[in-house]
Amino acid sequence: MDINEVIARINVLAKKAKTEGLTPEETAERDKLRRIYIDNVKANLIGQLDNTYLLRPDGSKEKLKPKQ
Repeated sequence: MDINEVIARINVLAKKAKTEGLTPEETAERDKLRRIYIDNVKANLIGQLDNTYLLRPDGSKEKLKPKQ
């Protein structure tokens, strides 16, 4: 499932939850979709940080290291 489809479905379920409520199956689906979304955001952030460099005043670049 594409991330845009995940977001769209989360939004549909959120609107339904506010108006008429969710069944237990829909609540489980919403929780699963939220987990997929959060994992996707984390993976994108990690990928971005893995390709981040510090630019030193002398012009050299240093790869950003994970915090210990």
